[in-house]
Amino acid sequence: MVVSLVSFFSFPSPGATLETAQQQFDAGDYAGCARSLEAELKDGAGGEERYLLLSRALLAMGQFPDALKEITRALSEESQSVRLRWQAREVFLCNGQTTRAAQMVEDIVRRVAGDPSEFRDAPSLVVFGRAALAKNADPKRVLDQLFETARKADPKSRDVYLASGELALDKHDFALAAKKFADGLKQLPDDAELNYGLARAYAPGDQALMLASAEAALKANSNHVGCLLLLVEHHIDAEEYPEAEKLLERIKAINPSHPDAWAYRAVLAHLDNRPADEEKARQTALKYWTSNPRVDYLVGLKLSQKYRFAEGADHQRQALKFDPDYLPSKAQLAQDLLRLGEEGEGWDLAEEVQKEDGYDVEAYNVSNLHQTMAKFTTLTNQDFLVRMGRHEAALYGSRVLDLLSQARSNLCAKYEIEIKRPTIVEIFPEQKDFAVRTFGMPGNPGYLGVCFGQVVTANSPAAQRSHPVNWQAVLWHEFCHCVTLQKTRNKMPRWLSEGISVYEESQANSSWGQHMTPTYREMTLGDELTPISKLSGAFLAPESEEHLQFAYYESSLVVEFLIQRYGLESLKAILRDLGEGDEINATIAKHSAPMDKLEEEFAAFARDRAEKLAPALDFEKPEFEKAKAALRQRGRRGAPTEQPAVAATSDNWETWAKEHPTNFWVMTRQAEQLLEDKQWTELKSISQRLVDLFPGFVGPDCAYAMLATADRALGDTNAERKVLAQWAERDDEAVDAYLRLMEVESATGNWPAVLLNGNRFLAVNPLVAPPYRLVARAAEQTGDTRGAIGAYQSWLELDPADPAEVHFQLGRLLHRVGDPSAKRHVLQSLEDAPRSREALKLLLEIDGRSPQTSVDLPKEAVVVK
Repeated sequence: MVVSLVSFFSFPSPGATLETAQQQFDAGDYAGCARSLEAELKDGAGGEERYLLLSRALLAMGQFPDALKEITRALSEESQSVRLRWQAREVFLCNGQTTRAAQMVEDIVRRVAGDPSEFRDAPSLVVFGRAALAKNADPKRVLDQLFETARKADPKSRDVYLASGELALDKHDFALAAKKFADGLKQLPDDAELNYGLARAYAPGDQALMLASAEAALKANSNHVGCLLLLVEHHIDAEEYPEAEKLLERIKAINPSHPDAWAYRAVLAHLDNRPADEEKARQTALKYWTSNPRVDYLVGLKLSQKYRFAEGADHQRQALKFDPDYLPSKAQLAQDLLRLGEEGEGWDLAEEVQKEDGYDVEAYNVSNLHQTMAKFTTLTNQDFLVRMGRHEAALYGSRVLDLLSQARSNLCAKYEIEIKRPTIVEIFPEQKDFAVRTFGMPGNPGYLGVCFGQVVTANSPAAQRSHPVNWQAVLWHEFCHCVTLQKTRNKMPRWLSEGISVYEESQANSSWGQHMTPTYREMTLGDELTPISKLSGAFLAPESEEHLQFAYYESSLVVEFLIQRYGLESLKAILRDLGEGDEINATIAKHSAPMDKLEEEFAAFARDRAEKLAPALDFEKPEFEKAKAALRQRGRRGAPTEQPAVAATSDNWETWAKEHPTNFWVMTRQAEQLLEDKQWTELKSISQRLVDLFPGFVGPDCAYAMLATADRALGDTNAERKVLAQWAERDDEAVDAYLRLMEVESATGNWPAVLLNGNRFLAVNPLVAPPYRLVARAAEQTGDTRGAIGAYQSWLELDPADPAEVHFQLGRLLHRVGDPSAKRHVLQSLEDAPRSREALKLLLEIDGRSPQTSVDLPKEAVVVK
């Protein structure tokens, strides 16, 4: 019997074994992959692909010395491979051999330039492109001429998309990066590395998409350390430190030497006030590459994102000692210095980064911003340095300084802190400029202002035209951050910082801040209260804008609860201990109650507040309306929507309304219909009931607005005035109510009320003329000559229809207070209206001459005899 030896021994093909090793690597079985390849190499198999994959597997496990040994052997056996040289560069860097790493780049460029025709395959083009970028080649040319050529040569090459996406990430072009990684996933669905790249692209702007992409990557490779590190960063941002520690332990089991993981451990130790552990983690991160600039860059970056800008800047300076040309640290140090108010060095560094890398989107934006801000006007007093656009500074700059000075006086005394340096406040008429100054990139439209501790940035009313907000409340809120951040040395959780600022808004003005609403009531009584210990995370990736606003409200409610239950002194003691570096939960327990008990007590407090909201009203929603709301929510999350089982028809509402006559939603809907139908008497009746039953509900479409409309239509001005006054007292953005009150009260000569509502209007929109006209008149009528002068000056800045009259009134008042600029304004009045007898008479009075005296006048002027 003859037996085939081939069948008997059944040798696997070399290609099949390499494919198995690649599958092991892609699934995260790095040890299995390394064993498979080491066995093959021991049996005499070789080749570029095996050495590349083995090196990657060893690096993935943190076995840097072993990776160095294997890549050295690979270079001796595959001396022509540029791909191995690029991989060797990474191995040499991981082992701290920077000179050898740089030599690999030189070798690649020299070899490809010496014989380009030998390196036209996609992998070689990608490697050459990466090496060229390391030598500061033009990024656009590399992308267009090398990476795009490689893509056309091999559309399924993973490295093409990775290299293109990583280039875009390096230049902070996150939209382009997302596109490149998404293009790759079209060719290689479910690829872990491409999903990881997509997660990095989404991370700065959309946490939900980032998490989804990271989840997809981890589904393919549960040991993908890059994705796990991205989740660590996410937990640190959300102040979920135990979760971050657990993930770092998981990473340690995969790769005990990863420098980024140890850098994050250093960050956590710093935040927990464990300096010895922090330094130990940092030194472990630097074990194999003792001058790795990324370690201090990463530690500093995360500390700065926690508002520890001084500590962050120190780490960036250390990174630059390791590598003076390390651009990420230069750029971050520039941002740190600008946020610390050290603007000279900060702007110089930002310009240096932009010159060295003209393709970095963030550096380009910051450089352009510097040029824009050079045109701003600076207003100062002993405590503040305010920068604004020239036009806006002339309109309401003095009001900004007055408001900030009042906030400083009140809040510094209340929280027992002395702020020694002037606070810098920058107000931007363009939202994109605010975003660049604040975040480095355009976007983030939901922010009104941001405080860094010593520097405040804010959108001006010009940037909020689609939805005007009360800029005075915003600045009070942000300056409160200055107080609490400096009180704690920037060592406080976000929820507490935001909670105190919102709470202090309402303490300064009852119409400011956040208040319980029907939506917040529903969320509070539902399952949407966030535990206090996790409340900072509610700001990071909210399901919707409503959820973000609810996070602010809940935070302020926690602060109110702490003060009511344990006293203001307890809150101040918490802030003092945080400044010493104590952990938040332990500090709160020390001065109030253990966190689990506190959370239970607060939940009861919040539910009680919700249940007491307009108790005579029913806030239940019909099922068909709940279904619509759920669909809207699903749509916001990007999920497919379906038609509700029960449509919200008029018949449904009418049937439901009969069974719920005191329902808030029913009554509001009925009032809106009566308004549309102009049924004024019926509208007045139901709107008055809503106002009586729920006086705290305000907004542009509230019952106050409908009731005032009905009163006006019915000709009952007194009733209209009364309801408008009630509305204006409770709503800090009711500009229509303010303006109408100014008109009504000025007609009756109630000048204090005109002045009150004029100032309310200007706190929302100081960029239009009507309020200044009435405020100027009211201020004069109430004896506030200086206030009248300021209002006329602002009105003049807005190109009034009759500038001669404004100049005259301004000159008259300035002359009254002995201001020599009065004459200039009177002359300007005469220039526009040369026949004005009143202006001429005033000019003669200013000159100290009798009106009967003849003087030289502008052409066509009349001499008064």
